[in-house]
Amino acid sequence: MAVASFVLGLLGLLVLNLFLGPIAIVLAGLALWRGTARRGRALLGLGLGVADLAVLAAFVAADHTLSWSLTG
Repeated sequence: MAVASFVLGLLGLLVLNLFLGPIAIVLAGLALWRGTARRGRALLGLGLGVADLAVLAAFVAADHTLSWSLTG
C-alpha cells in the first residue's frame, strides 16, 4: 500500500489529481496505520497526495475550473 500510495501520488501531480490525490492519502494512511516497513514511501505518498490537492486548488483558484491545460 505504501508503494501504491507513492506511485498514485506521483501520477496525480501530472493527471487526475482530483481522484489520485485522495486515493494516495487514504492508502498512505492505511499503510501507516498497519505499521508498514516502508514508512518513508508511505509518508512520501501522503505528501504527494496532499500536493496533488494543493495543485488542484491552485489551478481552480487561477481559472475557476476543475480541468487545466498548459495552453491558453
